[in-house]
Order: sequence, then C-alpha cells, then structure tokens
Amino acid sequence: MKLKPFIITSVAVVLTFSETSAQVFKNDELTITKIEADTWVIETAENNTMYMVEGTEKALLIDTGNKCDSLEEIIRKITTKPLLVLLTHGHSDHTGNIDAFNEIYLHPADTVLMDKNYPGKIHYMNDGDVFDLGGKMLEVFHTPAHTPGSVVLFDAQTQSCFSGDAFGSGLIWLQLRPTAPMSMYVGTCTRMLKAMDEKNITKLYCGHYPYVKKAFTKSYVSDMQKLAEALINGTAPASKPYDIVVSFGCPNPMITTLGEASIVYDPEFIK
Repeated sequence: MKLKPFIITSVAVVLTFSETSAQVFKNDELTITKIEADTWVIETAENNTMYMVEGTEKALLIDTGNKCDSLEEIIRKITTKPLLVLLTHGHSDHTGNIDAFNEIYLHPADTVLMDKNYPGKIHYMNDGDVFDLGGKMLEVFHTPAHTPGSVVLFDAQTQSCFSGDAFGSGLIWLQLRPTAPMSMYVGTCTRMLKAMDEKNITKLYCGHYPYVKKAFTKSYVSDMQKLAEALINGTAPASKPYDIVVSFGCPNPMITTLGEASIVYDPEFIK
C-alpha cells in the first residue's frame, strides 16, 4: 500500500557555474565542488557522481558512488550535521559505498537490483515523500524506466533537480534489464515536464556530472520525450549499434539522437 507523503524530521541549453562554483576537496579518487548554496557535487575518478545538500539541521547525501575509500570521513570535512543517505536507483555505480553507512533510503521497486549482503537498514521511500533538512525540503519524484525504482529529488529553494540516471547524462540507457517499454519512459518524461513547470525547476543535475560539467534545463527533458515518442512511432532519426554495453544483457543495443538527447535502447522493447 502506498504511504501518504511524509516529512522525515530526525546536450541541451546549459547553465554553467564557473563564477560561483568552488572546489573544496580533492584526492586521487574524488573531487568535491560547491555548485549551489549548501549544495556540493562529488565527482569520482570513475566519472560517477554524488551530491550533498545541507540544511540547518541535517545533510543529505544523494547516491554513494563506487570505489571511494573513507567516503563518510571525507563527507565529514564538508558537514558535521546528521547525515541521511538516499539512492536515486539501485545500480552499483550509485550504490557502491553503501556499506559505509548504517541506513539508506531507496524506492522499493529497485530492491531487486540491490546487493543482498548490505548489513544496514533500508528505509523505503515513495513518490511525494519529503526530506526536511531544516530550512530546505527535498521532494521525491518517482521516474521509472532506466530502473523500476528510479527517483529524482526536487529542491524548490534552488530550483534544482538531482536526477540520478533517470534522464541520463546526455544519453539515457533504456536497454538494461529489467527493460521497460519505451511508452513508460514517455510517461516519465511527460510527468517530469509537468512537475518542472509546477515546481519552477530550472536546473537538472545528472547522475554522471563529470561527463557534462553542467546542469541541463527543461528543453533537454523535452528532447528526450520527443525522441522516445519518435521511436514508438517509427519516425526517429536513424539508429546505429551501441557496442559498449553488449554485456549488460541486451544482445543488440542501438542508439539514436534527436536535438540534445540520445537514447540507447533494446529494439525488442520499443512499444
């Protein structure tokens, strides 16, 4: 049964931040840069990404990257506030350091993707749930397709969204198992565009920031929606083989591009 929203109290047109961003930490494995008021991007040497958002009472780590030693110790160089850890989805490049934390938040639909040996406590979150960090509220928005339980986080205060891989980092992988029909992704894009309008979200920080070094805008999500619809209708630009990910369960992945958006897909799951 879906819980009611709760408060937890215990490439397209681009926005760049060269004038305001400031690097605050760097080692061989990761770099931390402040990109908004009380917001940091954590980029790993493997081009994975985490974000940290701080309120007056708590801080929230979004994803945990992969292969980073002493992650919690490094985070504590930025904040000493109680830390919540949230996963945008269950893929290992976003969950690789969960063992460093005693508790995590995850959408229940992605439980199937998680490491069954995680010794800590998993709290399940759903669409519309809100994390209250003290003076800053982040809202969960369910965006299935890349994975069944993918979510994004809206920060209305900075007009920002932290999207994980739900809309990709210039391209989205929709060929992975379990594979969603393309129509599901069209629905996710449609809901996302409406939510961005309603909540005045202007910046989308993606799940692999090192590849793009920017925040996407609404036009990027719009291009994704149009391209997904074109694939369903048979009007998409010509596709070509996408060799890199044959080992991810899809025998014949293809890629197509429209505007600033690219979609990697399994031809067997277009409808």
